Amino acid sequence: MTIQLKKTFQKIPLYLSPMKSKSLDFRQIEWWIVTSATLIAFLFILFGHSPRFHDDSGFEIFKFASRLLILAVLYSAFHLVHMVLIPRYQTESKKWKPMAGIVLSGLVVFAVSALFGYQAQLTSAPFPTFFLGIIVLYACYLIASNLLSEALTPPKLRDFQAYNITRLIFSYLFTFFFLIQVSSISGDGPAIIFGIFIPVILIASFYNYFLVYGKKKQGKIKQSRWYNWGLVALILIIFLIISAEENQEEIFFIGGLGTVAFIQLIFFPLTSLLFRKYDSFIGQIHTLSTQVDQGNASFDFLRSQINPHFLFNALNTLYASALMENAEKTSDGIQKLGDMMRFMLHENQLPSIPLSREIDYLRNYLDLQLLRFGSQENLDLDIQINDAQCHGEIAPMLIIPFVENAFKHGISAKEKSWIRLNLRCISGSVHLDLVNSVHPDKPAGEKSREESGIGLENVKKRLALLYPERHQLSIIANDSDYFVHLSVQIHS
Repeated sequence: MTIQLKKTFQKIPLYLSPMKSKSLDFRQIEWWIVTSATLIAFLFILFGHSPRFHDDSGFEIFKFASRLLILAVLYSAFHLVHMVLIPRYQTESKKWKPMAGIVLSGLVVFAVSALFGYQAQLTSAPFPTFFLGIIVLYACYLIASNLLSEALTPPKLRDFQAYNITRLIFSYLFTFFFLIQVSSISGDGPAIIFGIFIPVILIASFYNYFLVYGKKKQGKIKQSRWYNWGLVALILIIFLIISAEENQEEIFFIGGLGTVAFIQLIFFPLTSLLFRKYDSFIGQIHTLSTQVDQGNASFDFLRSQINPHFLFNALNTLYASALMENAEKTSDGIQKLGDMMRFMLHENQLPSIPLSREIDYLRNYLDLQLLRFGSQENLDLDIQINDAQCHGEIAPMLIIPFVENAFKHGISAKEKSWIRLNLRCISGSVHLDLVNSVHPDKPAGEKSREESGIGLENVKKRLALLYPERHQLSIIANDSDYFVHLSVQIHS
């Protein structure tokens, strides 16, 4: 089932998968669309209705200021209601507070629109009809959004793509009709831009992405050229017909040829550049996703390599102990080994475990090593484990490899040897200080520390993957000692 889901997901284009997997944050999207439309309206007022202060009357200046004030109050009320009060109404238990805020905001906007709109002769009557139109339009949009959420989202449909696309269209239409309502304030320019120019730009962009640039990217150069020059021919034919109907040749030469030149020399090259940047960005995301998958696979492989040989060594030790000692001691060792094997087989595969379980494993390991080396006279062991404040969770098998390394390389059958271990927890972090003796003269055939240090290298990689900027590892070696300090900030 998991493999099938992965294959299905891989077939989904990267630019569509977010549209399928979850609902877009439409409250933010709606705010950005309305903000863009309001900014365009402000610009039209500033450049289209700006008074000439040297010869205009005071009334013209008042009318200009009234346009800006009414539009600013409308936008401020939209932001307050849409981004603050409605979310509070949906989450708070006391509904009357945000509702009172919505009503008060409406009254303020109504008062400003009525007073300045009528006094500046922007409306023909004291009642601002455009304000009523905006209220009805916004209420209808909220109702339509709820209906779309009920009808086009899972479990009614398989995914969110239809809902996201439909609601994006509704958001655009709401903004377009909003600009129509305020045309008496800002003029017809903003509505024309949103109603004609932006749809034309979007259609041309999709045409280029899927049929011209898209075909070229797929290596279908001939098809790309056919779609490109077919669009040119269609534009020229349309302007030729209009020119013939109006009996004005300049319509064809200025409008038709100018449009073709703009598309071929500016619009298509610019959008193709943006599409190449977009494809490069998507490719980087795909590469990073692949690297993450490879990192996870490598991480699982690294975990599977950690110290499996210890179990075999412990079994050999128990076998020798059973020959020389009584069954009680051997059975105790076998029980500890069983606990360790269960840990290795089950908890070692988890991403994190209680720190107490890691310490239990460490205690079992040390007890088994004492079975093996406890009677060795030239060995000095100093083990201190203070786990009174050891709470939280940690990735498994981060401490044991260093302890195992100390027993593996710090004990000599002939020379004085020592291992000193101190484990403690302080303020949400676990600290390990470990020092062992060093014996450079080893029997022939025994691997050096560097050659057998796969376990330590794995731990270093795991620490870098799991606890970046949250761990400290210091390893200092000289002719007589090998010192390790490890501190890890653990999850509480």
